[in-house]
Amino acid sequence: MPNRTPELPPQAQVVIIGGGNIGASVLYHLAKEGWTDTILLEKAELTSGATWHAAGLVSRMVGGYNLGSWHDYAIDLYSSIETETGQSAGYHPCGSLRVATSPDHVDWIRHVYDGVIARGNEAHLIGPKQVAELNPLYDVESAGVREALYTPHDGHVDPAGVCNAMARGARQLGARVRRRCRVVDITGRHDGTWLVDTEHGPIVAEHVVNAGGYHARRIGAFTGLDLPIVPMMHHYVVTDDVPEFSSMDHEIPVTRDDYFCGYLRREQQSALIGIYDKQDPRSVWVDGCPWDSENELLDPNLDGIAPWLERCFERFPSLADRGIRNIVNGAITYTPDGAMLLGPVAGVRNYWLACGVTVGIAWAPGAGRTLAQWMVHGAADVSTRLWDPRRFGTWADLDFAKARAAEDYTLRQAMPYPQHQRRTKRGIKTSGVHDRTSALGAVFEEAGGWERPRMYAAEFGGTEPFGWRRTAAFDVVQNEARAVSERVGLGDFSAFAKFELTGPGAEAHLERVCANRMPKRVGRTTLTTLLNRRGTIEGEATITRTGEERYWFVTGAPSQLRVWDLLTLGEHDGEASDIDDRFEIADRTDSHGVLTIAGPLARDVLAACTEADLSDDGFPWMSASTVTVAGTPVLAIRMSFTGRLAWELHVANDDMATVWDELWRAGGPHGMTAFGSAAVNVLRMEKAYRSAHELSNDVSPHEVDLLRMVKDEPEFRGRQALTERRATPGRTRIAYVELDGTGHEPLGGEAVFHHDRVVGTLTSAAHSPTLARTLCFVFVPPALSEPGTELQLSLFG
Repeated sequence: MPNRTPELPPQAQVVIIGGGNIGASVLYHLAKEGWTDTILLEKAELTSGATWHAAGLVSRMVGGYNLGSWHDYAIDLYSSIETETGQSAGYHPCGSLRVATSPDHVDWIRHVYDGVIARGNEAHLIGPKQVAELNPLYDVESAGVREALYTPHDGHVDPAGVCNAMARGARQLGARVRRRCRVVDITGRHDGTWLVDTEHGPIVAEHVVNAGGYHARRIGAFTGLDLPIVPMMHHYVVTDDVPEFSSMDHEIPVTRDDYFCGYLRREQQSALIGIYDKQDPRSVWVDGCPWDSENELLDPNLDGIAPWLERCFERFPSLADRGIRNIVNGAITYTPDGAMLLGPVAGVRNYWLACGVTVGIAWAPGAGRTLAQWMVHGAADVSTRLWDPRRFGTWADLDFAKARAAEDYTLRQAMPYPQHQRRTKRGIKTSGVHDRTSALGAVFEEAGGWERPRMYAAEFGGTEPFGWRRTAAFDVVQNEARAVSERVGLGDFSAFAKFELTGPGAEAHLERVCANRMPKRVGRTTLTTLLNRRGTIEGEATITRTGEERYWFVTGAPSQLRVWDLLTLGEHDGEASDIDDRFEIADRTDSHGVLTIAGPLARDVLAACTEADLSDDGFPWMSASTVTVAGTPVLAIRMSFTGRLAWELHVANDDMATVWDELWRAGGPHGMTAFGSAAVNVLRMEKAYRSAHELSNDVSPHEVDLLRMVKDEPEFRGRQALTERRATPGRTRIAYVELDGTGHEPLGGEAVFHHDRVVGTLTSAAHSPTLARTLCFVFVPPALSEPGTELQLSLFG
């Protein structure tokens, strides 16, 4: 055994690898939660990776509740942590501006405004004159500014200061930090603990957190992980002194302008200009950052940033003649979708990721707090779906990560239209009818790696029209929904995870992990949630009993690995139930697809294709049977998210085209229409069905009014916590609302008011062609969820 330094303990409850802002935040927040037998290991000095060269921006200017709450918390913590620890964060509360120069820009910033005020923050929509007053350097007239979003309590911090402040706060609570101690290997032990080998000896840990920044992929490789993380180059330049700053009575707000794909703020007496050179994004250290990398900068790509600097000087003409004092080109880690990897590694216990971080200064406090809550309590106070590493399967390999990281880099300073889909590395998972749906003009979206038809409109050329308000897609989706409501529709909904559980212990195991009762009779189906030990929703599923000792388990494709862990590992908390070895579980996700036939004429069409009894008596709602369609065995389940008469047809992927063709032929005389996921969203809102927008780990079945899907007996995971949660007053409740007086739909995250007071937020919405109304789900205080309550909504300001 290598010689051990006196400072290195033989064991710890948690070992955190990486001493940047993320690692320090995890250490600090675990200590805040009472886990102080923790140690952070840094191979060099704190902040010596990406943290030290960050521009230090923090802003509340983020739409959406979960990610926005991280940004809010960062400002709250950075503005107060010096009082707690004695370490300055260097916080400059100068505010932020984002300018809008087109109608779409205006819609975007107004949507962001709705989300910012929904979280209880101060924000203002201001005109060109106020922009010029706040930032006199900015040429408002030539830019053609129509409006701007101003968040006055934003600013920037000293990156090294905030990292050291959190590390100091953690040490004051009893946690430990060891610098100059590189981890050289990680090995899982038979007792479930981890052996973390370092240059100075091993440590045995109950939990390991990979917060390795640039080195996260190499650290992951110790245990066979291929993490989809790619470092991308990012520049900012610092000008010579700007004399105008001396005569101002305030510090200019951080100003963001998509025209030059960047931001500008004051840096002492100079201007700091951040640039996203989207025409030439470059990755670095794709095969692994060298272990000896420390406080490293890269040679600047002058040709890449020059066009964007020229555009910046158009907006800030007084800077054009200033010299450039410094050019900083440092690497920032990216994931394929731009969201970090935060949470458990699939398939193992107590190995956690906190890496792939693109906005480390603004995200670190929220990420650390969220992960600490997850580790200690079994779930966080905000939904973690956005960041859960298990959203990526093995299909997210290095080539995929490289292409998507470069694409995401180009989107950093661009309008994130709600219809936008990534364009690189498409077609990873396709169903057996992909060619059929493509021929019908399907516009596809990604779901867990699958290509899923969103709508059918050949005139769109495969891309849904972009816009913040209603586009030409509105009528297409309304017509698809109307066709299903009035006649019959056929859709490819193969983007589900499908598991098969068999054996005498399958029923007992499902009863332990599911909140609802399992079907007692063969050929019956149940809907259920799966809870964590905090009593909140970790997943949802449809489960069909296909034999005395056989179950067909279906959940959303993005939930595949997370729900698989719930079924095979339990929770990553050291208290999971043992697996009953009298059953087996097999993953049928890729081998089987799903077709849905729905509408009042669905029975007529399906009856023309099978000899099975499809009557209400012979095939009642929530029942299932294996039927033959075009000589092909199909598991038919009478249910659907559309809320109409419908069957889900689960069939081997290789046989899907045969079944589709037979149904399409039979449906022709009945006016059958192909329909996609956008129409399903309309139809499910008409029936008040909750979706993933409403069902997540920050709410329980009680809050979303689904206690009818919770059994009383026997015991199941999360039951005691759910009971306690139901007795806790003040938690928000879901409300189903009709929206009056609008010609466009909310997008999610908007503020809900009652008598001019913000009381909640909106999660999802759709316009019903049947009711000629827009229907929404909101979360508000229980007293305001009662029928008949009048609320107001902030919609585009």
